[in-house]
Order: sequence, then structure tokens, then C-alpha cells
Amino acid sequence: MGNCCSISISCDKLLSGCLDFTFRKAVYISKLEENVNGLKIAVEGLTDLHNDVMRRVKVDEEQQLKRLDQVQRWISRAEAAIDRANELLREDSQEIERLCLRGYCSKNYKSSYRFAKEVDKMLRDVADLKASGDFKVVAEKVPAASRVARPSEPTVGLESTFNQVWTCLREEKQVGIVGLYGMGGVGKTTLLTQINNESLKTLDYFDIVIWVVVSKDLKLNTVQESIGRNIGCSDDLWKNKSLDEKAVDIFNALRHKRFVMLLDDIWERVDLKKLGVPVPDMKNGSKVVFTTRSEEICGLMDAHKTVKVDCLAWDDAWDLFQKKVGDQTLCVHPDIPKLARNVARECGGLPLALITIGRAMACKKTPQEWRHAIQVLSKSASEFSGMGDEVFPLLKFSYDNLSKQKIRNCFLYCSLFPEDFLINKNDLIDYWIGEGILDGNDGREVVENWGYHVIGCLLHACLLEDKDDCVRMHDVIRDMALWIASDIERDQQNFFVQTGAQSSKAPEVGKWEGGRKVSFMANHIEHLSETPNCSNLQTLFLGSIHLKKISRGFFQFMPKLTVLDLSNNISLLGLPGNVWKLVSLQYLNLSRTGIKELPTELNELVKLRYLNLEYTHSLYLLPHGVISGFPMMCILRMFRCGSSEQAAEDCILSRDESLVEELQCLKELNMLTVTIRSAAALERLSSFQGMQSSTRVLHLELFHDSKLVNFSSLANMKNLDTLHICHCGSLEELQIDWEGELQKMQAINNLAQVATTERPFHSLSSVYVENCLKLSNLTWLILAQNLTFLRVSNCPKLVEVASVEKLPEVPELVENLNPFAKLKAVELLSLPNLKSFYWNALPLPSVKDVRVVDCPFLDKRPLDTSRASQ
Repeated sequence: MGNCCSISISCDKLLSGCLDFTFRKAVYISKLEENVNGLKIAVEGLTDLHNDVMRRVKVDEEQQLKRLDQVQRWISRAEAAIDRANELLREDSQEIERLCLRGYCSKNYKSSYRFAKEVDKMLRDVADLKASGDFKVVAEKVPAASRVARPSEPTVGLESTFNQVWTCLREEKQVGIVGLYGMGGVGKTTLLTQINNESLKTLDYFDIVIWVVVSKDLKLNTVQESIGRNIGCSDDLWKNKSLDEKAVDIFNALRHKRFVMLLDDIWERVDLKKLGVPVPDMKNGSKVVFTTRSEEICGLMDAHKTVKVDCLAWDDAWDLFQKKVGDQTLCVHPDIPKLARNVARECGGLPLALITIGRAMACKKTPQEWRHAIQVLSKSASEFSGMGDEVFPLLKFSYDNLSKQKIRNCFLYCSLFPEDFLINKNDLIDYWIGEGILDGNDGREVVENWGYHVIGCLLHACLLEDKDDCVRMHDVIRDMALWIASDIERDQQNFFVQTGAQSSKAPEVGKWEGGRKVSFMANHIEHLSETPNCSNLQTLFLGSIHLKKISRGFFQFMPKLTVLDLSNNISLLGLPGNVWKLVSLQYLNLSRTGIKELPTELNELVKLRYLNLEYTHSLYLLPHGVISGFPMMCILRMFRCGSSEQAAEDCILSRDESLVEELQCLKELNMLTVTIRSAAALERLSSFQGMQSSTRVLHLELFHDSKLVNFSSLANMKNLDTLHICHCGSLEELQIDWEGELQKMQAINNLAQVATTERPFHSLSSVYVENCLKLSNLTWLILAQNLTFLRVSNCPKLVEVASVEKLPEVPELVENLNPFAKLKAVELLSLPNLKSFYWNALPLPSVKDVRVVDCPFLDKRPLDTSRASQ
């Protein structure tokens, strides 16, 4: 059977326990009203103490001290206690109303007991907090910012740039913000690292050295946290503050210190004020140095000084390359040093490429391996070890950062030209117009301005190099562009470029006939004999390839060809008969070719917008109707086109008035360079409004039986930039309506008429006068206020360049013209009777180059003989 268990509890003990528990509850309830009043007073005291502590903390923090952790914990606990106590006190009236029997009992005993117990506990917690809130010190001095030297390799070739920046930091007080800009991989970060480490050595000069990597994806919060780590603010509490709160802390930490802040890799404007960084000035002595790939960013950052970090000169480049390859490899075979120099030259002085390729070649111990490397780098650099996965992706950030796809397309277009090729800026804009990247219908000035804007964007991004009137692509940047066009954006771009290889024949058709843009420039391809099927081909560059003959079927299957460049092939004497099948052609460049005739069928190319016939000296047949048959023609270049001595009877080049008649038919024409060979044709050309605005370059040649030429009509050509006057053997005087032109000048000086009056020769900047045997003066030049270049040669009758006798009696107005003020270069050659340049001594403030040869009677004082060469 089951077990039995009996429990015996004393009735006295049970009763005693129940009474004791009930008594304790009664005590809580009986003291409720008293405790509530006490809690109100205690909370008020704790609130006052909390406010006192916070006030002390804020005062200390304004003195750049940091609150103690124990103080922060007490503040947090106090704030939580005050909030909870206030919540309880909002229930006090309800609970007190429930009391009865003089406060010893309650109508809701359970609720009153719970509430009374919480009040009692809160009263004790508040008392404890008040007791522990008596702080002698609430904040302490922030630990000094850590001075960390950054790892770096020995620099090569950056010494002069470093010294330039270091001088700004230590000596040039007016320079507070310094911008270092240059192409990717050129050594900007290396240079900034050197500045960081050198600054750490000068503890007496800068209180804090702050290094921040900004990078492409700018986040102000991340930048502030990097700064915070340098000034001792890096705990979780600080990280959770707002941007504005952090900015205040950073400002207070730095405003009384002399700091140098190094911002690496900026891609957009960083607002120092939003970060909380005090703007450097002469008073605080602080400095900010940043690196960027864009010169434009230097302006947006208000840099007081900008320093371009260039690629290395050859000696430094070779030195760096040798260090990376190592003597052991370079000395293993006598042929390797010479081959190594060729490899190093492929890097174009770019440190990143020199280091990457040098390391890759460090284990190549045979000449054959080095020759193979040269072949790979010259044909497809992206296939070389490290280039396609290290160098090009880094450089591509600059390409990706270009603001518009149209600008990216303009950049990639430059890679169609050979290595180290100087691309004329205006020619490049013409290519872009012909390609349809820029809209030629917007007017020449609008399109030209936009084109120069694009060129400026590429220059500022260090993707092109400025060379006066030309631009050039760095070899490695060009390789990167071809990598993008041929590999990364194969479907959109599809480039095939084989330039400068001196190939004797075109690449196999199968390799390029599927391409959209193809360039064989600077080769040695004399004959194009195949019939390629190029259904997608849009651009074909065949310039400077020693071309002699194009087979009849070569252009047979190129329905989309838009741009065709055959320039600089002097042995090319004719075009194939079926060239008219290029129905989509918009750009045709035949300049500097040996072309002898243009077929009438050429005017079947009704979409042609650009035609270049400059320096086609052998062209003797240009039939009527060819030029006028291009209804969409915007740009026509005919400077030094043909020769009247060779022209056929029905050639419009031998009858200049016929040429002018055809030019009048080109209603869309906004850009013209032309050779004119008679005074009658010149007068007719300059009388038409369209020709006045579109003529940019004018070549006046021969002018048989013309002693006087009226130049007043030329004064109205508002866009005429360059004027050549050559081989005019009969020409004695260039006549000007002085009174009329000077009245115009007076009108311009009257502000009320500025908007309606153009200066004579408004845009004329370059003048060439050569082999004019009877010309005696060039006084009209004093009206050309924007003239920058003047060459006069082999004019034996020329006595004065500007003659006072040819002027009307208004000398005060002439003197106010300030003639030749913008002239930069003067060449006076083989002028045996020239006695003076101008009747008064001229300071010629802008002249930098004066060349005087075989002018025995010239008084050189007006030409500033300190710059003249004899």
C-alpha cells in the first residue's frame, strides 16, 4: 500500500507570519503620502545636481577637456531615475485618494501596496544618486592626438615637388590650402605620405597631424570619424552624435591648435565647415593639403596654391624601374639593359606603371622574354601582367568620374590617334562634329565653345595633356582608353587600333571588319586591295600611311561609314570611282594628299558636313557643281587648295569668282578656310554676309595686275582669325577707308553703341605677308587690336610696317588705339629696305619673341632689342 506523509505546522507561527507580512504592507501604505512628498523633494534635488554637473561638463568641454566615463554613466543613470520618478509622481494623487482609515488602509490594497513599494525604492535610488554625484572633477584633458608615421617606399623624382609643398607649409603664411593634382598612379599619395611623415618630425611647428582618406564615395560622417580618432574622440557615444554635433566638437578641438590636415584622394568638394575644420588662414597658421585627379577640384576647394604632380623625367623613371627589376636580372645578360630601357619607355614616366611592370619583369632572365614584353606592351598593354587588373582599373576611376557619356566618348576618341600624337584642338573638335558627338548645326561659335569645354574637362581630369594649340594622350592613359573601348565596352565602342607599327600592309580583314572605329594611322600601307565587308564601320582613320592606291571595291560595303580620314598621303593621286557609295559619310579629310581631281559623283554624298582639301597642291580639276552640291556642308577647308597654274579650263579653282558663287550656295556653312587669287573674287567673297561670318582663314595669292586691294571689306569679317598674303607680285598697297574705320572705333568708345558696332578685324590674330615684291607698308595693321603674331618676309619695297603718312589727320585717336598691344611674336625676315616698325617707340608689353633677319636698316628700338635675335 502507499506511504503516508504528515506535515505539522504550528498555528502560532503561521499566524505570526501572516500578521508580520500584513504589517509590513501596512507600513508601506501608511508612509505612502510621506514618501511621495519626500520623493518630490529628492527629485528636485537630483535634478538640480544633474544640471550643475552638466553645466560643469559643458564648461570643461569648451576648454577642450573630455568628460570622465564615470561622470557620463552617472548622468545617464540620473536622467533615467528622474524620468522614472516623474512617471510615478504623475500617479500619486490617484493612489493617495484610495487611502482610508487615516492612511493605514486602501480601497485597492494590492495597487496601493505596489505603488508604495516603488516609491520607497525610488526614494532610496534617488538618495544614492545624490550621494554619488559629488564630483571633484568632471572632465580631463584629451590625450594628445597620436602621431603615426605611415609606411612608405623611398620616393624617386618627387623631391622638387615635395620641397615646393613643404615651403608652402613652413614659410608661405598666406597659403593655407594646397591642392596636389595629377593623373592616377603618378605618386600623389606617395608625396602626401612623405609630407605626413616629415610633419611628424617637426613637433615644434604643428600640434596635430591628421591623415584622412576621402576616396570616391564621399561620406562626411566617415571623414569626421577619421578626424575624431586623431583628436581623441572615438568612443561609441561620440560616433552616435549628429554631423552638426561632431562638427562642433571638432571645431572646439582644433580652433586653438596649429594643425596640418592631409586629405587623400578627393573627387568632389569637401566642405571644411561642415566637417567642423577651422579654415586655415594666416592667423591660425594651420594647413590643409589634399590630393585629387582633377584640377577643377582645386578651384572648388578654394586652394590658395595648386601643384601639379607630373610623370617622372626619363632619368628618374629609369632609376625607379631599375630598382624594381633589380640588378640581378639586369646584369644576367648583356642585351637586357637595352631592352629594359625600351620597356621602361613604354611606361611614359608613370610611377604606377613603372613599379607594376618592373616587378613583373624582375624574374625575366632571358632577352626573349624582354622582347616578348615589348611586343605585348606595344600591341595590347592590357594583356601584360598587372596592367589589366591593377593599373588600368585604378586609372579608369578618372574616366568613370567624367560627368557625361558624351565627354567619355570624346575621351575614348582620342585613343584612335598614334602614341605621342599631337592632336590639334580645332581638328579634334571637327572630328567630334563629323562623328555626330557634337552638333555642328548649333553654329560654329557654340560648338567650338562646347568643344573647348570638353577638352578642358579632360585636361582638368588629367586624361589629356595640354600642348599649346594641341593636346596629347599619355601612353598609359591611351592604353587604358583602348582597354575600355575594346574590352570593357566592347559592345558599345568596338575599337580596332593598330597605329605607328610601320606595317607594310593592312591587318587581315577578318580582324577588323566587324569594328565600329578603326585606325591604321602612321603605318606604311601603300595599297588597300581588299574588299572588306564592314557593315558596322563608322570611323576609318587612314592618315599618314604612305597610301598610293585604293582598290575600286574597298568602300563597296561600308554603308554606315561616317568619318573617313585619308590625310597626309601625298602619294595618293585619286579616289576610287565608287566612293560615292559611302552614303552615310559626313566627314571627309583629303588634306595634304596628292589628289589631282575630284569626280563630279562626289556630290552624291549629300550628308557630307565636313570636307578638308587643305594643302592639296596637285588638285587641278574641281568641276562645277561639286562644292555647291553639299546641302549640309558646315565646315569647308580649302586653304592652299590647288594651283591656278595647273588648273584645268573648267576647274572652279582657276576662276575664283565661280568658286565664290558655289560657296554662296552652302547655306549651312559656318566655317571656311579658302585661297583667293584675284581682287574681284575677294571683293565678291567679302560682300556676302554668310562669307563674312564663316571665313576663318584667308589666303590671298598671286593677284596678277592688281596694284591696289580694298581691305575695308576684310575689316568686317568678324571671325577672320588668320590672314596670309603671298606671292602678290603686283600688289603695291592695301587700301583702307581710314575715316570710316576710325569712326567705327569712336562709336565703340561710345558705350551706347557698343552692342551694335564691331571692331574692324575683330578676331584677326595671325598675319603672314610673304613675297610681295612691291608692297611698301602695312599700316592697316594698327586697326587689328587682337593681333598676336606677325611675320613679314621677302618684301624688298617695304620701308615701314606702319606709316604715319598713310593716316588721316586724327593722330589723337590713332594714339588711343594702343597699336600692337597684344602682339606676342614678330618675325621680320629679308626686308632689305625696312627702316622702321612704327613711327614712335612702342613698349610692346606682350611681345616674348622677336626675330629679325636680314633687315640692315631697321631701327630696332621699337622692337625692344633685348628680345630681338639677329
